[in-house]
Amino acid sequence: MIYLKNSEQIKKMQHAGRITGEALMLAGEAVREGITTAELDHIIRTYIERCGAKPSFLGYGGFPGSACISINDEVIHGIPSKKRHLKEGDIVKIDVGAYIDGFHGDSANTFPVGKISDEAARLIEATKKSFEMGVAAAEKEGARIGDIGAAVNGYVESMGYSTVRKYVGHGVGRDLHEDPSVPNYGTPGRGPRICRGMVIAIEPMVNAGGTGVLEQPDGWTVLTADGKLSAHYEHTVAITDEGALLLTKVD
Repeated sequence: MIYLKNSEQIKKMQHAGRITGEALMLAGEAVREGITTAELDHIIRTYIERCGAKPSFLGYGGFPGSACISINDEVIHGIPSKKRHLKEGDIVKIDVGAYIDGFHGDSANTFPVGKISDEAARLIEATKKSFEMGVAAAEKEGARIGDIGAAVNGYVESMGYSTVRKYVGHGVGRDLHEDPSVPNYGTPGRGPRICRGMVIAIEPMVNAGGTGVLEQPDGWTVLTADGKLSAHYEHTVAITDEGALLLTKVD
């Protein structure tokens, strides 16, 4: 069931989204050679809790961290570790959620560690641009969920990349993952109609190689099957009379 949010609920979600976005921004500013993924996780958890919120991911399905932190060919769900040090040239995906006043925020970005390859930089930029294409599709009158995925995937493939198909975006609200599913591929004009009050996480996961992914023995970390780089970009997006509102965007 899709739960539409009223203006008061969206305002509460803006609060959760702001905390989420600020925690992600702080972690991104801390990304540097030598820092551990556990240290980044600590920065995120400390900030979220200082704001009176709770990390959405901590304990979710047994996940041991406050954020998912994934490096290079790791697509999503990387577990923070004191043994994982970032290296020059890495790209690191940080996925953050915060819960307060009964609602969640969810956001992710991919950050460069020092100087990265041109290939990695192009992948990161294409992933962000594909998100923007998805939002633009969602804002069109009469749009459906399939239009978002078609826009994302169409752009991604035009750039020579591929979208992950096993994992998708989703609704956000009182639960971290709600209906509808928001795939990063689809058929225009198909799927649930996008309407005012819908709040969704649009989150392209884009691989430099093929679509295939492999879940690791830890039960969480997902890698590209071919060992090539992957990037991730996500915001929690509310559909309003004025268009799409990015609840987790921090200027």
